[in-house]
This record gives sequence, structure tokens and C-alpha cells, in this order.
Amino acid sequence: MIGLNLQGRTALVTGATGELGRVMARTLAACGADVAVHYNTNEAKAEALAAEIRAAGRRAVSVQADITKLDSILAMRDKISAELGHVDIVVANAVIQYTWTSVLEQPEEDYRSQFESCVLQSVHLAKAFVPAMIERGAGRMIGINTECSMQHFESQSAYVAGKRGMDGVYRVLAKEVGPHQITVNQVAPGWTISERDRTNGTEKSEGYDKNVPLKRRGTDQDIANTVAFLASDLAGFITGAYIPVCGGNVMPAI
Repeated sequence: MIGLNLQGRTALVTGATGELGRVMARTLAACGADVAVHYNTNEAKAEALAAEIRAAGRRAVSVQADITKLDSILAMRDKISAELGHVDIVVANAVIQYTWTSVLEQPEEDYRSQFESCVLQSVHLAKAFVPAMIERGAGRMIGINTECSMQHFESQSAYVAGKRGMDGVYRVLAKEVGPHQITVNQVAPGWTISERDRTNGTEKSEGYDKNVPLKRRGTDQDIANTVAFLASDLAGFITGAYIPVCGGNVMPAI
């Protein structure tokens, strides 16, 4: 019976030192994958996570890259290849943070940063890793989108623009590489409980929770579980999907 078993596969998680990224990395490793832990500036945190994964019995390496630059991603790919072999699963989780404000007040640079971290990251990762997946006739590309891309709330314009651009890249890529048995999907978290919330005691948000059909916020583990599912053989016939993991807070129409 097919199960959620990633043994013999290598996964890359970009932004793996972030609140959601590190849980994704741990979960993929727990399912049997070796993991490349990407970081941009926080080397110590990335290496600590890689060491944690190695201590649990999987191979892991920390790798630095600027996800907005193709040359940097290609160099990261080469380092992963030298230490772990080819990459079977790519999780595009990294995003540049900025301050949300109205369209009229949002600096132009924020739109540029979201384009670079959402759209160009997706393109660069595809150019770096998909050709080898095509040669092998298998692979998983998983992008982390957001429920915000369907909500269009005030102050979210740069973020929504970047994530909706990412959505377009992933849907087109799914059609282009589908004949090679490579799946391309997106996970769209809602407002998610992370380690920071647990530390600060901010898991509850009545204003948000009351509008969610399941009446609660999701957790970082909920997101990681969906990523692991899409990375597995259980999801072998799912591609081009945008999957909200937000308790029904957004429901894509047919």
C-alpha cells in the first residue's frame, strides 16, 4: 500500500529557518527525506536545524542563497548535489518581509521585493532543479502561497500581487512539466499558529477564529503535514492545485 514515505528522497526547503519552514523541514525528515536547510542570513539557526535533523538519523546540510538571484540558487543547487545528491522535492517557502500599508502609501520597493521573492524565486528554483527532474521523470515542486491571495484585504496589495504572480507561474509550470511526471502544487496557509505564538501565549484570536468554519487557527504542523502529503506518492496524481490550509476560511470556487 502506498504510504507517506519519503525515504530515498532529498528535499530542499527555502526559508527553512522561519516559523513555518523549520517545521516543514523537520516533518519531511520525519517522513524519511534527507533535507537541505536553506537560509539567507541566519547561518547559525540553519546549521542548528540541520544538526537536529542529522541527530534524528537523516542526512541534512545547511545551504545559503539569495532566492532573488539565479546565480545564487544555482550555486546552492551545486552544493546540495555535492553533499546530498539530486533534489527530488523543492519547497519554495522563503519570502521577504516588509510593512503592510495602503496602496497609496506602499513604497515601490515593496512591490519589487514581493515580485522577486514570490515570482522570481519560483522561476529560479524551476530553472535550477526541474531540468534534472525531467531527466529522472519525477519530482515535486511545492510553493507556499497564502489565503490572503484570495481575500484582497486592505494593506495587503504588495503581498497579494506577489503571491498571485507566483500562482500564475506554478499553474503554467504544472502544465509544462506534467508530461514528465513532475507535480507542481501550492499550499496556502491561513493565519497560522507557530512556535512564536506558543511562546508568547498568542494562539487565540477571537476576531479571526470566529470567521473560520473550524473556529480556530491552523498550526505550523498542519501546513507541514500538507507539504509532506504533496511530496509523497499519495499525491502523485495531484498537480496545478492551490490548496488552502486555513480551516475553510477561504474556499476556491469551481
